[in-house]
Parts: sequence; structure tokens; C-alpha cells
Amino acid sequence: MPVKRIGAIKELVRRDLITYAQISVPNFEVTEFHKEYYEILRLFAEKKIKRLIVTISPQHGKSLGSSQLLPSYILGFNPDTKITIASYASTFAKKFNRAIQRLMDNDTYRQIFADTIIPRTGVEGEATWVRNSEEFEIVGKQGSLRVVGRGGSLTGNTVDVIILDDIYKDFQEANSPVIREAAWDWYTTVVRTRLHNESQELVVFTRWHEDDLIGRIEEKEEVIEITSVAQIKDVPKNAWVKINFEAIKTSEPTELDPRNKGEALWENRHNLEGLKEKRNLDRLKFECLYQGNPETKEGRLYSEFKTYTSLPNTVSKKAYVDTADEGTDYLCAICYEKGNDGLIYVTDVLYSQRPMEYTEPATAQMINRNQTRLTRVESNNGGKGFARNIKKLVTICKITWFHQSKNKESRILTNATTVNEFIIMPAGWEERWLDFYNHITTYKRIFKVNKTDDGADTLTGIIETEIASSRKRII
Repeated sequence: MPVKRIGAIKELVRRDLITYAQISVPNFEVTEFHKEYYEILRLFAEKKIKRLIVTISPQHGKSLGSSQLLPSYILGFNPDTKITIASYASTFAKKFNRAIQRLMDNDTYRQIFADTIIPRTGVEGEATWVRNSEEFEIVGKQGSLRVVGRGGSLTGNTVDVIILDDIYKDFQEANSPVIREAAWDWYTTVVRTRLHNESQELVVFTRWHEDDLIGRIEEKEEVIEITSVAQIKDVPKNAWVKINFEAIKTSEPTELDPRNKGEALWENRHNLEGLKEKRNLDRLKFECLYQGNPETKEGRLYSEFKTYTSLPNTVSKKAYVDTADEGTDYLCAICYEKGNDGLIYVTDVLYSQRPMEYTEPATAQMINRNQTRLTRVESNNGGKGFARNIKKLVTICKITWFHQSKNKESRILTNATTVNEFIIMPAGWEERWLDFYNHITTYKRIFKVNKTDDGADTLTGIIETEIASSRKRII
């Protein structure tokens, strides 16, 4: 390859890790997701990110980027770097080593990164340097790459960059408290002791359990989940930067993930239809593996809700509204009908973090659409004004408001069993109201670990209105 062309490619590679991927991996597909993922990895390679957590669903090219292309890229520009890659077993970690060696043996790599040479058998001056399935050194430099399995020794090895990729083999391992504890002990007593002030850490794996290594780090250290590259400059030096790429987008578009809600991460490889099929097989595991949202059934407040496919005879049509308290809270408005059997059938839900300019008319439209006759609105934190505004927009519905003075945590805990017993959800509610479904079905008894209590609070309010109050009158 001509010298000028090599120089041009080298400069382009320096600015764009995606270019390096394209010249190194045949048929490498560049999607919007890959552009953002590889941009973050490039910033890590340039030391603009010191500690990085990336969660990505299986078979989306996670390890190709983090544990093959990135290490060879770093060594290309900084051949004195000492890199260690760790995985759940040394046999699996060795696969990364062999893949990296193949990348660095490529003629194009050798031309672009002429100062980064890995030893070759029979070449004078190179045979004395280490190269095997566990480790290789850079000829004439201080750099090296070593792989190790979880629990393996790092004694005597200084580490400039540590990459932890798939520390748990599978769901069974991650669900073992013994293995989770052993992994944490190894990380704190072995990995962290080999790092120095300027060492970098990259943790990248598919989530299996909320108490996995990432969960422990989030509990004990500062972790900032970013949505744009610009946020990186404001992250404190020793804080972690975190990025989660959901297989199916559930939040609003961001710079790092510009997809709309409901879109697949890599449609050509894992389309939405296939992802939904996986989700239907086991929603709990799908949330862990594909959404980066690990939850366990341990400590959940609600068991599985009963569902209906057609409404029975009902005696009333009502709604209950809990307005958003703060900017991150959700407005939760639920329309429901009470059946002759005494059960409560949810017919519609509005669950949104959008401002009142949207939620007020949207709530009124939902009330009108369901021919609701009576709506109760909690008047706390602006709820009274909200109620007055939607009153102007409804047709046949009576709007009332009241102040909720009882302790929220006590109310939710006290009525949890009754919520599960009396409230019936429509079949397919997980598709219609995804955020609401996720927050309700993963709601924990330990309140501080919950992302929001707005859905649980509204279901509790319905039970207090329809069931608890009627029981008191009977007594």
C-alpha cells in the first residue's frame, strides 16, 4: 500500500474507530448503534473516559468492539500499554487473545501501526518476546496483553487498562449468591489492587442479575448514565460513565440512542418481531439480557396480575389520577370499571413524564374515550389545578379532587395484597403500557430501590376508593 495512503488511513483511523473496524473485519456492518458504541470506545482509548460501563444485549457485537478491536487499537497507538482482559473462564478469555493476535498479524495493521509488532516465530529479534494463548508482548516496547479467567491471579502484573467482559457465564452462575460474592471479592482484592492512579477500567457484559458486578459498583460508587457525548467532560475523574443499549427502545430518543420508542437496536440482525418472541418466552430474563434491566422476583411487592380478554358486566366507570410531583415523576391516570363480581378491571392507562401541556388534554381525552363518569384526582403538588383544567375538557365526567395526607409507603404496603387480588389487567397490557408494566411488575418492598412509586400509588388509591372504603362501611 502506498506510503501516502497508509498515512491518510492512519489519520482517519485515529479519528474514527469505525474506520479501523471496517478495514479489519470483513463485511463489518455500520449501523447508527455501532457508530455511537464505537465513538464511546474511541473516547475511552483516548483516555477521555477513565471508567466505563457498557451494557448491550447478546449477539450485538459487544465483544468484537470492546475485547478485540479496542485492545488492538489502543496498542496500535500506545504500544507501551499493559492491557488485561478478564472473562468468566480462562478458556473463553483465550479466544479474545487469539482474535487480537490475528488482527495484529494482518498486513494492513502492520503497515498502519508500524511500531506495534507482536512476536513471530523464526523472526530474528522477535522470538525472545512472549507470545502464547494467555499473553503476548510488544516487541521492543513495554506494552503487553494478558487474558485471565474470573478468579485468576494477576500477581506481579501492573495493569494500565482492564477489560471485564462477561464475568458470568450464564443465568445460573449469576443467580448463585456464592459466585456473585466470589466475583466481587476477586474484583476488589485482585483486579483493583493491580491498578494505579491512571489505570482505566471497562466493564462490558450482558446483565443477568441486579446484584451482579455492575449492580455492586452502582451501589458503592458514583455511576453516571449519560445520553450524550457532551456529558463526558462533566463526569468527575473517578466516577463511572455508564451506557445501556436496550434491544427494544423504551425511552425517548437521545444523542447516543436516537431511536424512537419501540425500535430494535439492530433490525437487520435482530428484528423487532424476533425480539418480542424472546420477550414473550420469559419477560424477566429478557429484561435482564436484552434491556439491561436486571430484576429478580426476590422482594417484589406484587405477584403476577390476573388478566381479562373481555369485560364482564360492570356497575361503574371511574378514573383515578396521581399527578407528577417532580420533574422525574410520572403522571399516572387509570380508567377502570368495577364489575358485578366486585373486581376492578383496568381499561386504560396514561403514564407519562411529559409536561402538563401534554398530560392535561391527554388525560381528558382518555376519560372521554372510556366514557368515564367519575374521576378522582389527588390534589397534592398542583393536582387541584390539574383537576380544574381537565374539568373544562371532559364531557360527561364529574371531576373531584382531594388531599392525600396518609404516608405513601404505608399505604402501598398495606394494600399490596388487595391490589393483586382485586385489580385485573387487560390481556396484552405489557405491550400497551410498557413503562407502567415494568415499574409495577418489578416494584420492590424496599422502597428506596424503586425507580418510581407513581404507578403503585395510583393502584393503591383505586383500592382505597373501591375496596378498602366499602369494607370499613360494612364493619
